[in-house]
Amino acid sequence: MYRALIRPLLYLLSAETAHHLAFGCLCIVAAIPGVKPLLRSIFHSRDARRVDALGLSFPNAIGLAAGFDKDAIGYEALGSIGFGFVEIGTLTGQPQPGNPTPRLFRLPKDRALVNRMGFNNRGSADAVGRLRGPRRTIVGVNIGKTKVVSEGDAINDYVVSARRVGPHADYVVVNVSSPNTPGLRDLQATEKLRPLLQAVREALNEVSPARHVPLLVKIAPDLADDDVDAVADMALDLGLDGIVATNTTIRRDGLQSSAEEVERCGSGGLSGPPLHHRALEVLKRLKAKTGDRLTLISVGGIETPEQARERIEAGATLLQIYTALIYEGPFLPKRLAKGVA
Repeated sequence: MYRALIRPLLYLLSAETAHHLAFGCLCIVAAIPGVKPLLRSIFHSRDARRVDALGLSFPNAIGLAAGFDKDAIGYEALGSIGFGFVEIGTLTGQPQPGNPTPRLFRLPKDRALVNRMGFNNRGSADAVGRLRGPRRTIVGVNIGKTKVVSEGDAINDYVVSARRVGPHADYVVVNVSSPNTPGLRDLQATEKLRPLLQAVREALNEVSPARHVPLLVKIAPDLADDDVDAVADMALDLGLDGIVATNTTIRRDGLQSSAEEVERCGSGGLSGPPLHHRALEVLKRLKAKTGDRLTLISVGGIETPEQARERIEAGATLLQIYTALIYEGPFLPKRLAKGVA
């Protein structure tokens, strides 16, 4: 039904409008008393295997990547449709509108998306109220740099968000790998990344002294292999809990879409199947470097149970999807969780 009816109707709308419509409808339906348990009974696989990682017990290995629920509005609704965990954000220290629209585009021939959203969100302070209190869904919080903040003040900007969300997050991810905030990827250089991660770790320890809040870093697929190795070594040295690999890519090679279609999308991060091979390469490299000492969350181009199993066998503890959900529909998390099991 999704492929034959719902997806063609959504494709009549712009990609961002369709996202807000579909997400909004899910949140409205899930808010009806008794509906979330019903959705869980339908969308969660009984064959799924629990995963113990980051000091948590995940109902399955399939998570939703950051960017879908930017402001922590509907993570319980999303958790009810088969996801083992949901990563919200990216949240920034200050609210910001993001880049001008249009800023999200489909490349159907490649089953891919191009986005230059620019961390549009209401700010980390706004999300705190919705993160408080008991919840059924495991929620990671992805934090990034406010666009107007200079590189020199970036650490403080991240620390502000970490202090706000730390007491309420199941884990925190430092995002230094989006291509849509000017200068952000420069923070991936280890000499800049090390003091940033140290400051965020200290902030989390201060605001949550009774509970260890797992800290991970999210890296780009466009890093050179030597830089991937350097980040892995630094993560081990700093005692990080894990790495999320990978974010979107700025590369455009090997696409099935015409040059004109790609050109119309403009700049931004490419996600979906074109990322599959590089994301797998980065995962294998990280696993070779870190062994079992870090939790590796693999994301990028995962569409099928076979690909999900391949990532687990290559060393991933947990997986995340985003673009495939847009193309395959809401039963994909269940299929992937069952396939991994």
